[in-house]
Amino acid sequence: MKRVYLAGPFFDDEQIDRIERLEKALADNETVSEFFSPRTEVHDEFEFGSKEWAAAIYKGDKEHLDPAEVVVAVIDYDNDYVDPGTAWEIGYSEAMNKPVILVKEKEGAINLMISSPAHAVVTDAAEIASYDFDKLPANTWTGKTF
Repeated sequence: MKRVYLAGPFFDDEQIDRIERLEKALADNETVSEFFSPRTEVHDEFEFGSKEWAAAIYKGDKEHLDPAEVVVAVIDYDNDYVDPGTAWEIGYSEAMNKPVILVKEKEGAINLMISSPAHAVVTDAAEIASYDFDKLPANTWTGKTF
């Protein structure tokens, strides 16, 4: 069983819905021992957008990313572009040799710096509920790349 970090944007209703579906899929997956979703840590003790708030969010996210064994990263954000925070989490995970499973439900291209190192790509959040995080089956992105 694996510890999983869920990276992805949650700035509008569509993004929140996708993250919530992934949280449920991870909770239902028998090969996931635990997962962390940054959406659940808001740090209301600090003013939103303040330096203190930003430092607390960064520290907390990194403290959960470091022990994670696998990263699930939602790359649907703005057209073909990835949320900057999610892109950082993907790059950091790659540098730490952690497999990254991309979730791309919307049609479109993926930047080569995201698609090339990805361990696997799924096109429906529901697939995460049955993905075998112990065996980590790999696949490559076959869509458009830029």
